[in-house]
Amino acid sequence: MKILAFVDLHGNKNSLKKVMALHEKHRPDAIIAAGDLTMFENSIQTILFNLNSLRVPVMVVHGNHETAGSLRQACNRFSNIKFIHSERHVIGKTHFIGYGGGGFARVDEEFERLNKKFEAMLKGAEKSILTLHAPPHGTTLDYLHGEHVGNKSFTKFIYEIQPSLVICGHIHENRGKIDLIGKTKIVNPGPEGIIIEL
Repeated sequence: MKILAFVDLHGNKNSLKKVMALHEKHRPDAIIAAGDLTMFENSIQTILFNLNSLRVPVMVVHGNHETAGSLRQACNRFSNIKFIHSERHVIGKTHFIGYGGGGFARVDEEFERLNKKFEAMLKGAEKSILTLHAPPHGTTLDYLHGEHVGNKSFTKFIYEIQPSLVICGHIHENRGKIDLIGKTKIVNPGPEGIIIEL
């Protein structure tokens, strides 16, 4: 499966054009948007309209610039866009789950309460992709100003469950970085997007 992933667009029109050009060039099977599509929800309908026009499934979670409720409502207006915060979307034998928002907490008790639900969602998956907005703790993707600032709840879950791929962002300085937690590849694709083959 070929995935186009991006994060932290923040409403930048040039970055969105580059994401769309990447789609045109590589024709991915799915697109993942890992939050902060906007600056405080400005132009959200326009951004989603453009993504919907690509005619492939677009999995979306909110960042810290959108609320779950407003982004879910906006996504529901478009047939190709799937809001996957605390939910699952399946394409073939690849399971996509998501958990958006945050970005500043070292521990997320709500995420921990959902661990069993997420684990059950991934059962039977040949490949599994976890989309977060904030990075897990203890990798190159969460290292900022001499310390790790990511979320330890995410790291624990990833170590235990070992999804095939984790897409995250939030820390702009680490765009484009890739690391591993166990066998799980962790990627910050940045606002212009990258293609990932699974």
